[in-house]
Amino acid sequence: MIREFKFPDIGEGVHEGILLKWHVKVGDRVKAGDPLAEVETDKVNAELPSPYSGKVSELLAAVGGTIHVGQVIIRIEDQSGKVSQEAASEPTVQVVEEENAGVVGALEASSEVIPSSAEGRKNSFTEKEIPQKVLATPVARKMAYDLGLDIRTIKGTGPGGRIMKEDIRRAGESNEKKPAAVAVQETPGTGILPSGSGKIERVPLSMMRKTIAKKMAQSKYTAPHATAMDEADVTELVQFRNKIKERFFADYGVSITFMPFIMKAVCLALKENEKLNSSYDEENQELLLKRFYHLGIAVDTEEGLMVPVIQDVDKKSIFELAKELEDLSGRARMKKLKIEELKGSTFSITNYGAVGSTFGVPVINYPEAAIIGIGKIEKKPVVREDKLVLRYMLPLSLSFDHRIVDGGDAGRFINTLKKYLSDPYKLTLL
Repeated sequence: MIREFKFPDIGEGVHEGILLKWHVKVGDRVKAGDPLAEVETDKVNAELPSPYSGKVSELLAAVGGTIHVGQVIIRIEDQSGKVSQEAASEPTVQVVEEENAGVVGALEASSEVIPSSAEGRKNSFTEKEIPQKVLATPVARKMAYDLGLDIRTIKGTGPGGRIMKEDIRRAGESNEKKPAAVAVQETPGTGILPSGSGKIERVPLSMMRKTIAKKMAQSKYTAPHATAMDEADVTELVQFRNKIKERFFADYGVSITFMPFIMKAVCLALKENEKLNSSYDEENQELLLKRFYHLGIAVDTEEGLMVPVIQDVDKKSIFELAKELEDLSGRARMKKLKIEELKGSTFSITNYGAVGSTFGVPVINYPEAAIIGIGKIEKKPVVREDKLVLRYMLPLSLSFDHRIVDGGDAGRFINTLKKYLSDPYKLTLL
C-alpha cells in the first residue's frame, strides 16, 4: 500500500514552513523514525521523522518551496505495494508532548496523533495556496532560498522554462529596488490614529512576531505581575572575570562573559528560595515545586526574542555553562536550534544590559513563577562603612507571579542572589 506523509502541525501558530533539504530520494528504503526532510519554521529548523517503514515512491515538494500543514509531501510504499483505501483516514505522524517553551513564541506540541487533513479533497486548498512545481537548477533553488525569493513567482529563461541562476539574480536585484513597506497610505482615522495624521506603513507580522505577541499577552493577562528591583555589588566578580578571561579563551576557545556566573548564582538562589522555581496549577489549586533547574536565557535575534534552555545548571561548572551558552546563543541567532532546546525551562534570565539598558520590567516566561532581568554593570559611588567608594554595581529586576510569590519571597531571593554574586570564588567551587 502507499502511505502518505503530511507536513504535521508541529506548533501553535505554525501553518507553513520552507523545505530546506530532503534526506531521502525516490527508491530509498526507510525505517520508522528515519529523518525524511528538514523544514524551516518561524522558530527552528526541524527534522521530520518517518512514521512508516518502506520504500520512497514519490517526493511531492521541492527544496526551497513553501509547504503547508496538512499537505502531502512524500509517499512511502510498503511491502504489499497496493494503494491503501484508508490512506485518507490514517494518522500521519506522532508528536511527543513536551513542556511549553520559554518567553516568546514557544512551539507547542501535542501527544495526540495528528489526523490526516482534507488535503486532496475539493476546496481543501485553493489553487493559489498549493505550491506549484517549477523547473529550476539546484543552484538556482539555493540562490532563491538565500535571497528569500519565492521561486514560483520567477519566470525561467532556460530550456522548457527552466529557472536559471541569471533569472534568480535579476529577480533579486529587482526585489532590492522595491520599498520595504508593504503599503503606504493616508491614515484612515479608524481610531488607531486620528484622521489626517499623515502617512503610515503597514507591515505584516511574521509568524514569529505573532507568536511573541500571543505569548506576551497570555503572560500579562494570566499571571498578576509584580516587580522587585535592587543592585548587586559585583566588584570582585568583575575583577575575577577580567583576570581569567584571556587565559580562559586561550585554554578553552570560549569567551567567558558574566552570564555563566549569574546563571550559577541564580540556580543557588533558587535552591534556597524554592517558590521562585515553581509554577501554579490553577485547575487543581496546587503549587508545583520543581526539583530541577533548567534556565531559559533570552537571546536577542534579528527576528525577535528566542529563549534557548540550558538544563541542569546546578550540575554544571562555569566552564560548561559558558561553552553551552555560547553554542546555544549562536545557533539561536542562526535559527539552528532544535525544538527540544527551547522547552522545559523552570526560570528565565533576560539580559537587557547587553544593549546598554540599566533597569527594566521583564515579562514572566509563563507558566514560570518569575524572571530576572539583568542590567548594565556600571561603576558608581556607593557608601561602604561610612565611606564613599567606587564599586561595580549590577542592576537586578525580578518580575514574579504574585499569586504564588510575595514581596518577602522576592526580596529574600534577591538578597541570596546578591550574596552569591559578590563571591565569584565560591561560585567556581559550587
